[in-house]
Amino acid sequence: MDKLTTGKNEKLLDDLLAPINDIQVRHKRARRTRVDVPADSLVAVLELLKGQASFVHLSAISCVDWLQAGQFELVYHCWSYEWQHLVSIHIRIDRKQAEYVSVYDLYKPAGFFERDIYEMYGIYFQGSPHMEKFILTEWEGMPPMRKDFDSEAYVNETFNWEDYHPQWLNELEQQGGGVVITPDDIRARETAHNPSRDNTESQKR
Repeated sequence: MDKLTTGKNEKLLDDLLAPINDIQVRHKRARRTRVDVPADSLVAVLELLKGQASFVHLSAISCVDWLQAGQFELVYHCWSYEWQHLVSIHIRIDRKQAEYVSVYDLYKPAGFFERDIYEMYGIYFQGSPHMEKFILTEWEGMPPMRKDFDSEAYVNETFNWEDYHPQWLNELEQQGGGVVITPDDIRARETAHNPSRDNTESQKR
């Protein structure tokens, strides 16, 4: 697609989305556009893109956990086969509430993406037909992709570990091999090089 056509499509997108309040449209590079919009305007943006600009394919919904900001960022990636153009729509929602509306009625593939985000981040999508677990069916911890999920603590609390130290490993260590670095040793080294990390870990506990 030539630069003239690309520029024309970008202008059409600008005009199409101009009526949406508090919207920010940025053309990052050729055939790639980022749209930042308030969460309550997402459905209106998707309806315009699909109904009037042939963005008929939802290729993914991705999620970012902004722990310090207390927000989740949801990104809806829409592709137009006719324009050969990708638009990524970014919204933010409250992390504590962790709930948003499903866009399944607009894009059927959203059902899979929403289900995956619900399982990994704990965001519930109202109106989605598929909110049951399908990978972590026996999982009882917090959603594992959240930034405050402590994987090591989960393992220690969930599984019963036995010290594995057979005779052949003893012999190997006596010869100067088989050196084992424990998680506590790793943390001690990191703290020595980065004292601020120790304060962060203390706050986390």
